[in-house]
Amino acid sequence: MDEGSKIPDVTVTIDNAVVPLASLGAPLVVYFYPKDDTSGCTTEAKDFSTLADAFETAGAKVVGISKDTPASHAKFTAKHALTVQLASDVDGVACEAFGVWVEKAMYGKKYMGIERATFLFGADGSRVKTWRKVRVPGHAEAVLTAVRAL
Repeated sequence: MDEGSKIPDVTVTIDNAVVPLASLGAPLVVYFYPKDDTSGCTTEAKDFSTLADAFETAGAKVVGISKDTPASHAKFTAKHALTVQLASDVDGVACEAFGVWVEKAMYGKKYMGIERATFLFGADGSRVKTWRKVRVPGHAEAVLTAVRAL
């Protein structure tokens, strides 16, 4: 995916409904995260939730995507009082389309997983900014700054 490319033509599951990602509107922030209820992913979801009103005021929708099930998302959302919208990509089609399903390594062991990454699409649905290998502290604020600059 290059800068200027449109929101990929993929579907995700939100609250047990299958929806085209592009139907969520634009500007759109799509962030991918590895797993519900893990340390970094919880912090990231809380950070985006804290800024949800500011993103809405700026005219952008935010959706977090992982391969977790809708039931896992519901439990994660309830446990941490999250307000950010979460989408399931159980089959990995969205992960593949965005290029975030990558080989990772931990303690010398290689495995496939989701790279923490965020994509910002402008009002016309074109990608205007990408953050790869995201470090969570301060990330949601940086994305909000980019949204406000649109």
